[in-house]
Amino acid sequence: MRALVTGATGFVGGHVAAALCRRGHEVRALVRAGSRTEGLAGLGVTLCTGDLLGPASLRAAMQGCDAIFHVAADYRLWAWRPQDLYDTNVTGTANVMHAALEARVAKVVYTSTVGVLGPDPSGVADEETPSLLAQMTGHYKRSKFLAEERVRYMHREHGLPVTIIMPSTPVGEGDARPTPTGRIITDFLNWRTPATVPTGLNIVDVRDVAEGHALAWERGAVGRRYILGNRDMPLRELLGAVARIADGPAPTVEIPYWAARCASVIDTWVSGSLLGREPRIAAEAVRMAARCMYFSPRRAVEELGLPQSDVEAALARAVDWFQRNGYVRGATQGRQRSTR
Repeated sequence: MRALVTGATGFVGGHVAAALCRRGHEVRALVRAGSRTEGLAGLGVTLCTGDLLGPASLRAAMQGCDAIFHVAADYRLWAWRPQDLYDTNVTGTANVMHAALEARVAKVVYTSTVGVLGPDPSGVADEETPSLLAQMTGHYKRSKFLAEERVRYMHREHGLPVTIIMPSTPVGEGDARPTPTGRIITDFLNWRTPATVPTGLNIVDVRDVAEGHALAWERGAVGRRYILGNRDMPLRELLGAVARIADGPAPTVEIPYWAARCASVIDTWVSGSLLGREPRIAAEAVRMAARCMYFSPRRAVEELGLPQSDVEAALARAVDWFQRNGYVRGATQGRQRSTR
């Protein structure tokens, strides 16, 4: 199989490219001019220079491809120019889908997010949990919601053969940016997390997410959604696991949501609006924490064979990678920090 992967220089996309290469597929990676491609070295990936906003470059990169893995996205919870998220996530996705339709590829595997699902009365959402644009918190979720709506329209009205993948919260090695998820870990390791809030996430090994993409090509039903997740973890439990791995103290203080919300509004206004820099406590991130982000991966496990690897082992790989690559200041082994 010859596949084009968008976003291959990113965290999830890089792992997807590696998983496809391990299966013996011929992999192309769409990369913007000047992008750092060190993470793809040694995989045997063919680099194709292009841009999601350049339809001609997309058509050229897709020529002769059997599959498109559209993993690329602008994953930020704060942006000085929010329109950038809509340009990449909505317009860019539409461009990819139109080019894939023209190229007559056998299948598109589109990477959405569990963030586009609405709250479920049971507290644990699945692929059929309904949602509305009005329920989406912040520009990232809204842009991904609109992007998935465009993808589903292309399938419904134009017959685009697409399977939709919905990762929960991937963790593991190679999160170079880091993503907002990775920053939860690095902020804690750098003593920037004085307290937790009463929320929770569904954690999954990024390698399992990559395998899930490959399995979606092999076994996924066209037009069907699959949540790639694993273990629901309260934030306090998640950071407690990171503390054990890093041989440091676990978080001991949990503040009410309203206090975190107030702090985030102030920080976003001062840092973002006045100083023009990314806030440490983005208001959008705290608004997302108003409910636990718990999800069921049952469909992906049963229909795709999604692995359910130990998430604490994935956290250990993430911590080790961040430490070895300079994301954590100073030595962390045995070092004490205050959580108050």
